[in-house]
Parts: sequence; structure tokens; C-alpha cells
Amino acid sequence: MKRRTLPTAAALAATAALLLTACGSGDDEPSDNDKIPGADQQSSKPEKSTEPSGAPAEDKPDGVDVSLPKDMNLVFDWDKPKDKNEAAAMEDAANFVRAIYRGVDKRTTQDAALVAYSTGDGLKYGKTQIDVRLEGDWTATGTRRHYQATTRSASNGTSVEVAFCVDSTKFYSKEIKTGKILKAAPSITDFDYFKIIMVKLPTGDGLWQASKVFVEAKAAKCQ
Repeated sequence: MKRRTLPTAAALAATAALLLTACGSGDDEPSDNDKIPGADQQSSKPEKSTEPSGAPAEDKPDGVDVSLPKDMNLVFDWDKPKDKNEAAAMEDAANFVRAIYRGVDKRTTQDAALVAYSTGDGLKYGKTQIDVRLEGDWTATGTRRHYQATTRSASNGTSVEVAFCVDSTKFYSKEIKTGKILKAAPSITDFDYFKIIMVKLPTGDGLWQASKVFVEAKAAKCQ
């Protein structure tokens, strides 16, 4: 049986406080007047990780290594928004996703990337995703596609909602000990719809952090 690269139904139930069902559609027009859930979440300055960085800081986004192994391919098939803040928030939302799978690959929740690109409930969510895989002694392999992205800004200018679809039909779990790849026929369970609330780091570094994560599983609109 194929394991999801995000928690299965049982794991989702265990982390219900973090995985809230998203409402609305990715086709909704962004509006500055719409209140974004979690938009008042405060960002926090990331602390340095004790993990080795592995590459010169100047070669990494925001000085943080988000590189992944070649067999863990995260594709972000979306266009950059014209708004500067929304474009930055969208890129760091992608870095947040990369950071989670970097943690999976490095077998740690303490990597600098996760600490840099998430805060509050977003950080808790990321650690939960990694911990599930550490406990199961498995990693991920294949291609995970992110698409149909939209953004909308809160009126305060320091919070942006980044919403997108995820297709995991070609992204599989892999057992660490045996190297066995767990596959199954593609189904509706391979499609999810995400809304990530990104908040701007107040230090002026231009860094955005995931503060809240809302997930709609079995998202037919993403098929």
C-alpha cells in the first residue's frame, strides 16, 4: 500500500489541531478586505541550527540551505505574482515545503531551513510531518507537483495567504532500511489543497515564515 508523503487519515486525525480544513476555492479573487485566518500571527527571528549547512551561505535563498536529494523532486509549477510582497511570500512558502522534506531527508526537526521558514503553528506542523516519517522509519522519493497557486494580502501588509494544489501521484514513501518504494494506483487521496499563512519577519530581512497551515485532503478541484 502506498503511504502518503503527507499524513494518512489516521495521522491527520492525530494532528487535527494543526491540519484544519480549508474553506473557499483557489479560484476566489484575492481581496485586501477579506480577513485572512491567522494573519495576526507574529513572526519570530529564526535561530541558527546546530546542523551543518553543507554549502556556502551565499548560494542559498536567504542564506539557508533548502537543497534536496535528486530523487526527491518538488516541482512548483506556478507564476510569480506582480506584487513584491506576495511574490516573496510565495517563494518562501515553497521554501517551507522544501524545508519539511529536507528535514525528512536529514532525519531531523532541527535543520536550519525549517526554523528559518516557519514559526508558531507552521513550525509545529512542519515538525509533525517530519516526526511521522522518523517514527515510521521512511523517507520520500519521486515528484511532488505544486500548482494552481493564488495569493492574497492582509490589509496590514505583513501577512499573505498562499494557496495551491498538490499532486502526489508520483511521490512515494520509501523504507529507510530496505529501500523499498511503496506504490499504489493513483487516486483522489493523492490530491490536496493547501492554504499557508505567511508572515513577514519584522527585522527587515525580507524573510517570510509559514505561521499556519490549512489542508483540504482529497481535493477534487485539484484533479
